Amino acid sequence: MPFRFYIETYGCQMNKYDSELIAGLLLTGTYELAKTLDEADIILVNTCAVREHAERRVLGRISELNKYKLIKPKLILGVIGCMAQRLGEKLQNIRYIDLVVGPDNYRNMIKIIENLRFKRRRKQNHSILNNKEIYEGIIPYRYSKVHAWIAIMRGCNNFCTYCIVPYVRGRERSRSVDDILNELHNTAKQGFREISLVGQNVNSYHYGDVNFAKLLELVCQVEGIERVLFVTSHPKDMSDDVIKIMAQESKICETLHLPFQSGSNNVLKAMNRGYTREYYLNLIDNIRKHIPDIALTSDVMVGFPGETDTDFEDTLSLLEIVRFDSIFNFKYSPREGTKAIDFEDQIPEEIKQARLERLINLQQKISKEINAKLVGQTLEILINGKGKYPNQIIGYTRHNKAVICEGAEDLIGQFAIVKIISTSGYTFKGEIRD
Repeated sequence: MPFRFYIETYGCQMNKYDSELIAGLLLTGTYELAKTLDEADIILVNTCAVREHAERRVLGRISELNKYKLIKPKLILGVIGCMAQRLGEKLQNIRYIDLVVGPDNYRNMIKIIENLRFKRRRKQNHSILNNKEIYEGIIPYRYSKVHAWIAIMRGCNNFCTYCIVPYVRGRERSRSVDDILNELHNTAKQGFREISLVGQNVNSYHYGDVNFAKLLELVCQVEGIERVLFVTSHPKDMSDDVIKIMAQESKICETLHLPFQSGSNNVLKAMNRGYTREYYLNLIDNIRKHIPDIALTSDVMVGFPGETDTDFEDTLSLLEIVRFDSIFNFKYSPREGTKAIDFEDQIPEEIKQARLERLINLQQKISKEINAKLVGQTLEILINGKGKYPNQIIGYTRHNKAVICEGAEDLIGQFAIVKIISTSGYTFKGEIRD
């Protein structure tokens, strides 16, 4: 009987891509993909370490997964990803965890598993940073059949004072242009029509004489790929050349995720973000000058150490000025190893929560107003999956907005013209017209 693996993924787009990378690696060996946890002989949990809440959630989930080991004593339960890198020895000491593997050690995954299976080694901990590993030449297994993630770089050099990423993902390094384009050509041949370029900071990509703007230009020349997105961008590295390429290339979708984190210069300086409120607002004006109908999303943090009421009001006012389509909002989460954990004036939890609720309420109002303007419009969607109910499908507009329609499953992977008939929250209901 073949050994089957199942991967649960938490966190960012890089984690999603890494899960596909690991699946591709395991499928080159004697391993098969399990459709359900009940079928699995290996369960891998790909984790995020950015916030404490995410870690607590994953630890609870791993504890739940121990029940499968009680049913199958030979089952291998592993923790991989950023949390594995950050908490390697602590996780190794948990009785029911068999392997711990950080993001730079996936290339050895088959060997690690086989050490457990055949050499009777009871525990495996591989959480050494490797600032040269870029996983060139490895073909990921795509869980989606419509949208593909393509990693173009790894790691981060920014060292924001609140962020654990440089410590668990290592220093910034860019993948070779040829390897990226080879993966894109293979992806197009497999029938994928939409791709997202991913990395901790994609617009700092640089390989030889190719920067991110030039890479976007090369990506758009790949036949078969009809939509191009990318995430995540850092405001300080968002160049005029990238903005112009976005405006010129019809394949690049009119959507941009551009985290601003805080609207206060005092907080931005303490965060080591490398830009000011004024710079960010000028950047937004420049983007909208070239791409008037762009949909903007962002990351926003409240309760950073030392954040005053005035600082928080600056964040709310920036939201009102820019009017993002949506945001990811967070309370500051102390991370061991980062500079901010030692900052004075840590904000009490009740103040963080009150500020977060005000932020959410304001953004919900803005999003509702923006989305209401789309009702009655006719838009193109790419259908990429089934909805919750029979004869229901879901697709995404060029602005990365989800639209649910009635339609047959065989439409998945097709473009369709839909009329938006209603919206609730961040999801739209549409009728297929063509």
